[in-house]
Amino acid sequence: MTNPLHTLSAEGVAVWLDDISRDRLRSGNLQELITDRSLVGVTSNPTIFDKALKESDAYDDQLRDLAARNVSVDEAVRFITGYDIRWAADILRPTYESTGRIDGRVSLEVDPRLARDTERTAAEARALWWMVDRPNVFIKIPATAEGLPAITRALAEGVNVNVTLIFSLDSYRGVMDAFMAGLEQARENGHDISRIQSVASFFVSRVDAEVDKRLEKIGTDEANALMGRAAIANARLAYEAYEQAFATDRWKALADAGATPQRPLWASTGVKDPAYDDTRYIDQLVAPGTVNTMPEATLEAAADHAKITGDTVRGAYEQARQDLEAVASLGIDYDDVTATLENEGVDKFAKSWEGLLGRVSEQLKAHS
Repeated sequence: MTNPLHTLSAEGVAVWLDDISRDRLRSGNLQELITDRSLVGVTSNPTIFDKALKESDAYDDQLRDLAARNVSVDEAVRFITGYDIRWAADILRPTYESTGRIDGRVSLEVDPRLARDTERTAAEARALWWMVDRPNVFIKIPATAEGLPAITRALAEGVNVNVTLIFSLDSYRGVMDAFMAGLEQARENGHDISRIQSVASFFVSRVDAEVDKRLEKIGTDEANALMGRAAIANARLAYEAYEQAFATDRWKALADAGATPQRPLWASTGVKDPAYDDTRYIDQLVAPGTVNTMPEATLEAAADHAKITGDTVRGAYEQARQDLEAVASLGIDYDDVTATLENEGVDKFAKSWEGLLGRVSEQLKAHS
């Protein structure tokens, strides 16, 4: 029987894993997923690294060396995460080459405490890009108002960027504009823009979690009927915006110079509500030229029983609009929902980073 992930890949959706650990790398598990699960990319975040450090002794030798060198906690985090990202990038390098430099990608996040600081975000992105020194790495920068100019600046300098924390359609349009501006500047700066890649991480399940909470509070039959429909509608309309942006004369000029589009990446695809089917954000967001980055549990669920029936996005734009309009008609403010989610996302990522710093600090002391 065909693995649904193979079918998903054949539909033009790149399968990525939202997880990394040194145990996964040294055990050969990442290579197994590449072979058996059609995996072509990896994303990471501070919570993932914190969990990896908590659950494994694979970092002990490096922690002892870092403690002996008396490096700061911030630098230790860069060394530890950079080590894993480089290793994963090397494992995925054949995929990078075989897909014409499109996939085989690994993402590393800029310190999320800098999300509201353009200058420091841009500087940190440059530093991480230099430190990891792999062409198939993405540096993750948030789609905050302050992050957008940092995204443009990084791309203009030839840095591959994974734009994270996108919730609203307006924000996504701003991200695509920042991407094209970055490529235009990169071309002016003499870079080969065919070698610059980017993805735009559009968050999915968190939208349902927030909207459903508000619908539940309303509590009417009409509100209950709309539960679980906002996130998929939002993502489908994001893909429509993507099609529109990359059909412009502005994009054609860049494409003629060798550029490839910034792919939409569906992030936060593990369901938050156990009442929902565990592959709903896989099955219902199938569209060519996209990426779906999945937690391991979602990846395995998709491999087991995802129902891939072809493109489930491009024929559903009108229904998506109707779903969001119906939610709005009940007094739920779309802009407030997405602003709330962005602010919460920045705060949660920053707290996760603080947690990672605390974990590394404790382990440095334990190994000194």
